[in-house]
Amino acid sequence: MKLPIAAQVYSIREEAEADFEKAMQQLAGMGYDGVELAGLYGKSAEEIKSALERAGLQAISAHVPMEAFEQDLDNTVKTYQEIGCKYVAIPYLDKERWYGGGKYQNTLDNVRKIAAKCKEAGMTLLYHNHNFEFEKTPEGGYQLDAFYDTIPAEELQTELDLCWVTVGGADPVAHLQKYNGRCPIVHVKDFMRKDGEVVLVAAGDGEVGVERVVPAAIENGAQWLVIEQDTHTFGSPMENMEKSLKRVKGCM
Repeated sequence: MKLPIAAQVYSIREEAEADFEKAMQQLAGMGYDGVELAGLYGKSAEEIKSALERAGLQAISAHVPMEAFEQDLDNTVKTYQEIGCKYVAIPYLDKERWYGGGKYQNTLDNVRKIAAKCKEAGMTLLYHNHNFEFEKTPEGGYQLDAFYDTIPAEELQTELDLCWVTVGGADPVAHLQKYNGRCPIVHVKDFMRKDGEVVLVAAGDGEVGVERVVPAAIENGAQWLVIEQDTHTFGSPMENMEKSLKRVKGCM
């Protein structure tokens, strides 16, 4: 089975800011099927949708900060509905909002409100992890799992970022299996360690093991793979996105 592959636009944010339409055309030319948005680059929902349609790309999802939902839930959801996104993902939560923080209960309450509004609009809410969510609870489990245990799957689904799962000390394949059927989008991202620091690299150039995780994502119910590389220490953003796409396709 082969899954469609999207590019997380944050990976090429400078190119998208400079000329969104050109950047989308380049991604399409590489063979990407869609994109996951991270901001609108000063454009309207209609402009984003039109540019993607001209490029032949699907707006499968978008990363939308919790603050945007809290400030204007109705219009934020409406914007991504108009673009045509099937999913929206909360990309990050600060320590106050996360497990053990003073605003954690508020986070849980707001996630359920956001999820309900997304569902009304025909979209599904996801949460995208980093590595701090793999700190342990007092009971010895991962905080990420405690978070998902608190909110039903029909309200919140997961977008596992396999790089950060690995950096957090967990097994990415085991977590894909744990969230079988609850992880419609999987972030394929790779890293190496240099002088004790995490350095993001093109898929297949690091520790994650794309030849292992890509088949596992497919086996455990993923609908889309999203390639993301936040920083580009080696090579240009476009070069790395093309290299990663070829590597991931080669694992299917």
